[in-house]
Amino acid sequence: MKLSAVTLRTFTALHTWTGLVAGLALFVAFYAGAITVFHHDLQRWQAAQTPVGTLDDMQHLLDGVLQRHAKAREHVGMMFPGDESPQPIAYWQDEAGTWLFATLDNLDGSPQPPQTGLSELVNELHYTLGLPIAGTYLMGLVSLLYGIALVSGLVIHLPRLAKDLFALRPGHNLKRYWQDAHNVIGVLSLPFHLLFAISGALLCLLFVAMTALNPLIFGNGLMAALPQALDTYPQRDKVEYAAPLGSLAQWRARAVEAAKARGLADFEPAYLKLRLAGNASAEVEITGAAPRALAPLGAVALDASTGEVLRTQLAGSRDANHATLATLYALHFGEFGNAAVQWLYFLLGLGGAFLFYSGNLLWIETRRKRRQAQQSRGAFFLARLTVGACIGICAAISAAFVAAQLAGLKPEWLAAGIVLERWACFLTWAVCLLWAFLRRPRRAAQELLWLSAVLTASIPLAHGIASGWWFWRSAAAGHGALYGVDLTALVLACAFAALAWAVARRGKAGEANSVWA
Repeated sequence: MKLSAVTLRTFTALHTWTGLVAGLALFVAFYAGAITVFHHDLQRWQAAQTPVGTLDDMQHLLDGVLQRHAKAREHVGMMFPGDESPQPIAYWQDEAGTWLFATLDNLDGSPQPPQTGLSELVNELHYTLGLPIAGTYLMGLVSLLYGIALVSGLVIHLPRLAKDLFALRPGHNLKRYWQDAHNVIGVLSLPFHLLFAISGALLCLLFVAMTALNPLIFGNGLMAALPQALDTYPQRDKVEYAAPLGSLAQWRARAVEAAKARGLADFEPAYLKLRLAGNASAEVEITGAAPRALAPLGAVALDASTGEVLRTQLAGSRDANHATLATLYALHFGEFGNAAVQWLYFLLGLGGAFLFYSGNLLWIETRRKRRQAQQSRGAFFLARLTVGACIGICAAISAAFVAAQLAGLKPEWLAAGIVLERWACFLTWAVCLLWAFLRRPRRAAQELLWLSAVLTASIPLAHGIASGWWFWRSAAAGHGALYGVDLTALVLACAFAALAWAVARRGKAGEANSVWA
């Protein structure tokens, strides 16, 4: 296949500028997204010193919350003690629309969710960059630009795809080597990147799309129909008379039994939603995972008084709405298959981060003035911004990991753990950005990479000090989530140190006329 020079230049410009505009945000999304793949493992790692609650604890919590809070009787959610949280958690909205979270130690509720902040913070960086509300829509637009960059990049490389696909040419021409690595990773992982771009845009812009389509297609009736379309329970109307609630043990047993009747023998309840508690129309929805399913999350709706199964949305027996959303979510986050799938998604996330970082470096190198020492202001600005934003977020996330463990050293720190994690993350990121603009790019890159190495190597150290679960002890006990996080941190710390050494060598032995000299 041969393209005209004009077409090639057009698609090259399109690929370059969409990549530059979206690249820094996508680096953050992919680096944080790679970590988010192990969402459940992070929660177990953070709360390793917290004892696991029981179903009786969850029942006491539900009874206490329903007794104290009238709004919770209208609609309350709960987390079963287990992988998501060692202790049961209840959550509901008060009269002002503020979400409150309650535990057995705090039945009155608090706006701060109890000690699940690290995994949620990393996930928040993944889909909002840490920006409230607007961040989700921003990442939706970035996902659209990402899709354009992918398609235009494929068009650019189609004419020489077979020739250059596996070409990695190390040597004195460092730009060519980076270009080869950028092309190989981009083309080989193209199906996954298209999946991430499409699913990311849909997940972030779903509400925008519904708002736009509502008057055009649904006659302004879409929002009223959403609860029926998205929830599992049938949204029965409230009646005049009351009825006692069944027990959590009954609901759990009935949900597991209903899942087994549909061929899901390993269904494990994780969440529940209770609606109209105390009313004869009360409904409870039990959501859980069946690990061997493509889209593992499913739900069973029950009559909250009698335990009768009202409706199910389980793998293999979903309607179109639930099947589409469940599959989209599972494919985007790697919530299917075994540990091999999670590690594949983790590596794809790191590879995607490399694509956007290397894309910025290639733009700088392409516009390098080879015959003069002074480079353009644009090259210096992009180099500093790339170093501060990309390497800075690596250091910032590692700082949040360390803060999450150190917060458990004292009870009063543990209560403010989420605040400490957020402050550690965003303050470190801001300092890294400022540092990158105060130093020459090569110096800043080298120093921030060493900072990332030190902070990342401190993760297993802080975990061992705070919980007593040193990685050799957790490995001997078979706690894969605990030693997996610690050992992965050590590997990443070594990678950051190696990159810092490579940057120092590049500054001394590389081209003198460069922003990296």
